[in-house]
Amino acid sequence: MAIHITGDPAADQILDESSFALLAGMMLDQQYPMEHAFRGPAKVVDRFGSIDPAAIASADPEEFAAMAATTPAIHRFPGSMAAKLQELARIVTEEYDGDAARIWTEAADGKDLLRRMKALPGFGTQKAQIFVALLAKQCGVRPDGWEEVVGD
Repeated sequence: MAIHITGDPAADQILDESSFALLAGMMLDQQYPMEHAFRGPAKVVDRFGSIDPAAIASADPEEFAAMAATTPAIHRFPGSMAAKLQELARIVTEEYDGDAARIWTEAADGKDLLRRMKALPGFGTQKAQIFVALLAKQCGVRPDGWEEVVGD
């Protein structure tokens, strides 16, 4: 199922093709319009050349922050979000061998998936629940108990 979030087919395609891009878009969805947040990964690809977690994690933090702040910025708070994005990339690289999809494909059940999501930078309970629901409804990721953990 194709993801349609940003209003930009090219940006949506990046979300479709990269589980890390989808995860990063959700992380950027904080005090910023959702459509713009999910366009952030496309901006990273355009400017940085990659959405690969290992490349992002190992990038020079100052250079990465400057890239994130280039107009139009990836977020209204580009510096702090660039740092969070690099931390997210580091976790995905070190704990999931660079494959963000393993966060959800290897979850034992809905509770485990929610726990994994809440362990990521920028993901509180509500955002984690929203992302679990997005995975279920947009990507067909429905571990046992997912409906209970997302709430109403």
